[in-house]
Amino acid sequence: MKLGSLKEGGRDGTLIVVSRDLKRAVKAGSVAPTLQAALDDWSNAAPRLNALSDDLNDGNAAEAFALDMTVLASPLPRAYEFVDGSAYLPHVERVRRARGAEVPASFYTDPLMYQATSAGFLGPHDPVIVPSEEYGIDLEAEVVVITDDVPMAATPAQASLHIQLIGLVNDVSLRGLIPNELAKGFGFLQSKPRSALSPVLVTPDELGDAWQDDKLHLPMRTWLNEAWFGEAECGVDMQFSFAELVAHVAKTRPLTAGTIIGSGTIANEDTGKGASCLAEQRTVETLRDGKPSTPFLKFGDTLRIDITDHAGDSIFGSIEQRIEPLPK
Repeated sequence: MKLGSLKEGGRDGTLIVVSRDLKRAVKAGSVAPTLQAALDDWSNAAPRLNALSDDLNDGNAAEAFALDMTVLASPLPRAYEFVDGSAYLPHVERVRRARGAEVPASFYTDPLMYQATSAGFLGPHDPVIVPSEEYGIDLEAEVVVITDDVPMAATPAQASLHIQLIGLVNDVSLRGLIPNELAKGFGFLQSKPRSALSPVLVTPDELGDAWQDDKLHLPMRTWLNEAWFGEAECGVDMQFSFAELVAHVAKTRPLTAGTIIGSGTIANEDTGKGASCLAEQRTVETLRDGKPSTPFLKFGDTLRIDITDHAGDSIFGSIEQRIEPLPK
């Protein structure tokens, strides 16, 4: 099934079930008012939401309505936790090679992750508002999973059973602010503003054979100013599966239902597939030409992030955003 949220009913939106073709939806208030409420009681809510989904896809859902993607909220307008990883080591290796540094051996056996911003997510078609272009505005096209309650010290095999929903995220980064923050040795803060989730989140069964070994095996397609930018393969060169990432986060703490775990920027060893963030493209250019030629995003630039199935149909709906200045 596919789930989304309308921009109504308060900060956490109103839960809707969305048809497989993303054209119609029905409110799910009879099951749960919000997606977070559904996740809090997932074992009871999921079967009832599935029944609504079946009715909707069969054309039998009462009060179904045409879906306008442009007015949707984030499926989870806010979440208890968003922990982001860097599971695609070709990206890490290239970035470090460009500055003459080696990848620590531990990166190949121990996931690199950080606590990201979760207090609010942009809607999938909301603008990205930034105070200054000088901050080095970048997109990061990633896959995310959403869990129900995960017990502390869960193994990867156990963690796999707690992955309930899958989606996309534009994990906005401000590259100009990152070096000084990392130099402090305490992680990201100002360099990581709010991100945007895809219009819908889907259950693993919706993905069929594209979801294997707790990885999504489809290309991540990105466009900048309506021009093709990349289609890196999500299932290739991913050092750690989502089950391993979830287990890593849960090593010393239980995870609350609604926790979001990110893959990190999708990147392949084969650079011919393009990139999923500007920093990656700039690194490739630096290694090839001695300096980057692709600029970071400017006010007025647009971006689109999407994943389609084998028939070419969007699975999660596309994230479509415009970069805009902070109003004065």
